[in-house]
Amino acid sequence: MSSFLSRRITEQAKKEVEERASADASFKGFVEESEEERAPAAPVDVRPAAQPIEVEHNASLVGKRRTTPKIAQLRKQFRSKLLASHDEADQWSRGDQEKEQLLIGRLRTILQKANIALSPQEYQELQEAMLNDLMGLGAIEPMVQSKTISEIMVTGADMIFAEQKGKLTETDVVFDDEEHVQFTAQRIVRPLQRALNRANPMVDARLPDGSRVHIVMPPSAIKGTTITIRKFPSKPLTVQDLIKFGSFTKDVADFLEACIVSRLNVVVSGGTGSGKTTLLNVLSSFVPEDERIVTIEDSAELQLTQRHVVSLETAPPIPGGDGIEGRLVIRDLVRGALRMRPDRIVVGECRGGEAMDMLQAMNTGHDGSLTTVHSNSPRDSMSRLETLCLMAGMDLPLPVIRRQIAGAVNLIIQVSRLKDGSRKIVQVTELQGMEGDQITLQDLFVYKTPGQQGLGYSHAGGGQLEPSGFRPNFIDQLEEHGFKLSAKIFGAGQKFQK
Repeated sequence: MSSFLSRRITEQAKKEVEERASADASFKGFVEESEEERAPAAPVDVRPAAQPIEVEHNASLVGKRRTTPKIAQLRKQFRSKLLASHDEADQWSRGDQEKEQLLIGRLRTILQKANIALSPQEYQELQEAMLNDLMGLGAIEPMVQSKTISEIMVTGADMIFAEQKGKLTETDVVFDDEEHVQFTAQRIVRPLQRALNRANPMVDARLPDGSRVHIVMPPSAIKGTTITIRKFPSKPLTVQDLIKFGSFTKDVADFLEACIVSRLNVVVSGGTGSGKTTLLNVLSSFVPEDERIVTIEDSAELQLTQRHVVSLETAPPIPGGDGIEGRLVIRDLVRGALRMRPDRIVVGECRGGEAMDMLQAMNTGHDGSLTTVHSNSPRDSMSRLETLCLMAGMDLPLPVIRRQIAGAVNLIIQVSRLKDGSRKIVQVTELQGMEGDQITLQDLFVYKTPGQQGLGYSHAGGGQLEPSGFRPNFIDQLEEHGFKLSAKIFGAGQKFQK
């Protein structure tokens, strides 16, 4: 009986090998590979590991547009064959006709040498797939090029979400497999000389257009490599664009311009995806052309139009080193910027001990500096700054830190993403000083909707920033710089609800 079972198992295994050889007949002569090299590849493509994930997570959601199995396998095998070196196309991008024709010529040559017959539709599908993989971002390249998509979120090979007009929806786009996702991730980080591997499974990066990228790979990413891309428009948004979108009013724009030109220190506060960086970019555009600006960011995103701008970016440690050599964090760059004779220091985001260095700079002659923090309200942003200063490692009493904040910060601008997906300024608040051991804040503008009851800003769309009726204490500083703002901007002559 045992021998009979052994014969049946042997016959079945032989049959499976013959079927596999028949299915792969079109690849004979493609490259000089040994049987040991080709054998593991076949089961990966014939029985994709991603299929169970599709059933579990996507079966009840949206249908997926998948590459045909034959093209998917060709695509996988050709990725490395069309390049002279693995990083040859790292600086290439879609739309470069010369480079595209070079790759298309190589593709045709390999197909002819391998004697692989493809229908016109199959060839067109393969050509587009190869160009997207080698010169773009693979399956998500059309989404990256789309002007209507503001954010792309890849969760493994089978789950890709996109944000359009503030709304997040799952797309029908998928990668072929996890290897395909990792190939795309490596193409993003290689030009930046950053490592994505088991020793460094999480990376912050950026695309050539400045779009922000965050990547996490397994085992930390349970469902497969996760890529989050926050896109930035090819043309930076201007203050006129934000007024047109309803982010704030013309009166508030005139007031903010006066504050920036008059060298007030401004903190932009808000949650994730609320538009802090976009607003910081617009505020920075008010800085006069004759001033030297130093920008400091984790990954360069600001798109300032002034001529005299020094852009600094954090650097990861040297791969394979001790984890310290070669590393520059924001705090290092803030300290270095103070020796560059800056007129303005713009920090993309304070999230650690650099907050203390930033406050010190604001208090020691670097007026007109700008930064952002993560918080839900102007009052929360003060508590957030206190916490960040404590992270600097200095054993300072809390009242001392609060006095540093009160002496440094003049204005807090709170931004938020509302229920309808729109992003707006919801509070403009003056920091007036200290009363005892507490920081005193006064709202100058608050976002309101028609019929709103209660205090605070509205979380619904359809409203606008309204003045609170209070004039800022720094109005004299604005007038010294030539800005004589109408009292109506601050609500003079208006009736206010109690």
